[in-house]
Amino acid sequence: MKHLLALLAFVFVCTPMSALAWSPSGDVTVIVAYKAGSGTDTGARLLASLAEKHVGKTLVINNLPGADGKIGWTELVKAKGDGQTIGFINLPTFTTLAVEPNSTFKVKDIVPVCNHLTETAVVVVKADSPWKDLKALVAACKEKPNMRCSTNGMRASNHTAAQLLATSAGFKYKAIPYGGTADQLLALRQGEVHFTCAKVADIAQHIKGDKPELRVLGVFAAQRLPELPDVPTLGELGYYDKWYGSARALVLPAGTPQEIVDFYVDAFRKTMQDPECKAAHEKAGLALDFKDNKQLAALIAEQEIFCRDIVSKLYAK
Repeated sequence: MKHLLALLAFVFVCTPMSALAWSPSGDVTVIVAYKAGSGTDTGARLLASLAEKHVGKTLVINNLPGADGKIGWTELVKAKGDGQTIGFINLPTFTTLAVEPNSTFKVKDIVPVCNHLTETAVVVVKADSPWKDLKALVAACKEKPNMRCSTNGMRASNHTAAQLLATSAGFKYKAIPYGGTADQLLALRQGEVHFTCAKVADIAQHIKGDKPELRVLGVFAAQRLPELPDVPTLGELGYYDKWYGSARALVLPAGTPQEIVDFYVDAFRKTMQDPECKAAHEKAGLALDFKDNKQLAALIAEQEIFCRDIVSKLYAK
């Protein structure tokens, strides 16, 4: 018996700490609060497939769309903090909803892991639209206050972009909420609305080729984007002159032990630093932007203030 105890002690002492560290016990559920085929879903599936070799288990996407993201994020914060459930949030949509008085989740209900993507917002019309530039669209909106704009949900990120444009340009419009970015862009392509605001990655496939479906009129950035050098910034035209867009990030439910957080930060850092991952995102037109848990925490805090002090005023009656 003494020899057995000694052997066990020796094995324990000689086993590297990394081998004793936490790792998932089975498949990991990844909650995406938007429908399959949406911009968030597309990015999430790409990252999840590439991260499996570093996580060591299969990452299973669970789409829980509805209520502008509320359904999925409510389920995410209710999940056990055992590391078997992780999820994507969209900023500023998550913080916009979280600061609402009767929200089913708050910022304190999540633990940051890492940022995945950062994407700039754009103003878009159909390729055959009569409005060739943003000044013309704004003039039309001032002439006809009921011009329709599709959004990815009430107070969601693309709705906020439209509000920033309309407020800074001095016009009113009618916001038509859809289930997500994919649906709002479909509505524009089908002629159900006059214009929309989305992210660069969301519209990338629709502005390419011999017969593009959409035309970009302006970007929410301080400087013109390298990928859209001929498209002016809103600030150039005298409208909203700051960067605006969306960050897509991974978080865990509050109460998750630090060792689990550390495991995922390390796994996704390795994934996003992998040349294969960088190449895959570049090919997909996705702006990979890794930020660790501390950097993401700072971004979320910043976005919470932005939503409370600025975004809330955009929707004031």
